[in-house]
Amino acid sequence: MGAYVNPIYPYKSPADLMATPPQRKPLIVIGAGPVGLAAAIDARLQGLDVLVLDDDKTVSVGSRAVCYAKRSLEILDRLGIANEACQLGVSWNIGRTFLEEDEVYQFNLVPDAGHKRPGMINLQQYHVEEMLIARALELGADIRWQHKVTAVTPHDTHATLTVETPEGTFDIEADWLVVADGARSPIRRHLGLDIEGRVFQDRFLIADVIMKADYPAERWFWFDPPFHPNQSVLLHKQSNNVWRIDFQLGWDADPEEEKKPEKVIPRLKAMLGDERPFELEWVSIYTFQCRRMTDFRHGRVLFAGDAAHQVSPFGARGANSGFQDADDLMWKLGLVIKGQASEKLLDTYAMDRQFAADENIMNSTRSTDFITPKSRTSKTFRNQVLALAKHHPFARKLVNSGRLSVPSFLTGSVLNTPDADAFEGQMVPGAPMDDAPLQLDGQDAWLLDQVGRGFAVLHFVDAAPDAQTLATLQALKQGAVPVDSLIVSRQALQVPGFKVLVDAQGWMAKRYDAQPGTTYLLRPDQHVLARWRSLDSARLQTAMARALGQVGERA
Repeated sequence: MGAYVNPIYPYKSPADLMATPPQRKPLIVIGAGPVGLAAAIDARLQGLDVLVLDDDKTVSVGSRAVCYAKRSLEILDRLGIANEACQLGVSWNIGRTFLEEDEVYQFNLVPDAGHKRPGMINLQQYHVEEMLIARALELGADIRWQHKVTAVTPHDTHATLTVETPEGTFDIEADWLVVADGARSPIRRHLGLDIEGRVFQDRFLIADVIMKADYPAERWFWFDPPFHPNQSVLLHKQSNNVWRIDFQLGWDADPEEEKKPEKVIPRLKAMLGDERPFELEWVSIYTFQCRRMTDFRHGRVLFAGDAAHQVSPFGARGANSGFQDADDLMWKLGLVIKGQASEKLLDTYAMDRQFAADENIMNSTRSTDFITPKSRTSKTFRNQVLALAKHHPFARKLVNSGRLSVPSFLTGSVLNTPDADAFEGQMVPGAPMDDAPLQLDGQDAWLLDQVGRGFAVLHFVDAAPDAQTLATLQALKQGAVPVDSLIVSRQALQVPGFKVLVDAQGWMAKRYDAQPGTTYLLRPDQHVLARWRSLDSARLQTAMARALGQVGERA
């Protein structure tokens, strides 16, 4: 057994960045954590130049964010590292909740078949960051380590940054600035921007333990276990025989004392109940908050990830919601930088992701209140719910050991076109797309791998489309903002110039409530924009104008 050794990334002289007057860059990202790196990779995939500044020279210390949800894996597929992450990570779908020693409840994150990715993988954040850094460099992102941004001055058309390095300080300008510098966000504090919410008065011990154990790859959560009475414990398996164990300690616990090995090791031995060898890789004490900035956009300065919002760790909503921030932001910012949309489109980034943050904070707060009741009455209620859940299905819906991260349904987004036709199912305007298996050119493939590089249309048919339909679809592909046109059929078809997705198993038709003629318009971040029962050029054009933030009447 052996602990992870953090890589040290090379410092590069800023001589090429220093200039008087300051250089102007089209896009600068502050923070080389998961969210900042995801934004940088997305920028490069769109052909945008990007400069990433980070005050450190390595990846995260300790496992930190360890649970990556299905939606994040789908985003990482688009960014190009999901296969590597899933190969190294521990995939799981099953979670179990215990009261004392008895299992009272279990759930399955992906109860039906036909999905490329599992409900969740467990993988230490430092591994994910290494993969993201390698991918960003492969794509040509300029990452500068030991470049600490000490000041930001916003202007109407740009922002000026003051950067401190081992060779001195210099100023540089950015047309657009993405701030992803973490929960303590020095830039947010420097600009005097508010962040409001609730601080929870409880403390938890995180221990990353290297050991060989035969526990299954599942999420196990205990209320009041005999090895840690009157508190809760969470167990996750990670890669390379590392196990993540969280112990609730209570608000009165002394953080410095509880981190000491002589305090941690007896807790672990009591839990494991045997003399198996183990090694501590990382120990930390955390408290947590549920809060967000009032506005994620401040002119040319855009906040994402923990810099913009924080939640408790129960439910794995931190890094997962941060990836969704980057996913929402970067297609919009790319269109603005390329002059294909006005900067008003970026206001919808703030609206979309502030809504999502409120949803995450609500669910995270409810989880935390259930896990750490602050009154005798609420604790009695919690324990009665757990006792009933063992035998009564109705009570299981009330058990909340951390409702796990799911993507937000952006049904209130101003970019959506409301339904004018009747549909069943979940794929409403604003919904994150469901994946589905299909065949492409005779090979097995997945729906989400075919979209996500720009706007797209799915047009369902039962025979080769007529000339007028093909002309409409071809015009979309050749528009000022191109729309990729995909034809979906239950049988293989030859349609020159178009990609035909063969829904041989019927999963797409089922999940999208599709029949011949059904047409979906999709955002670059794989959310539904609009859907109709027939293809209509005028309605598509109006929906696209709305999706670009332009004024238009609802279709």
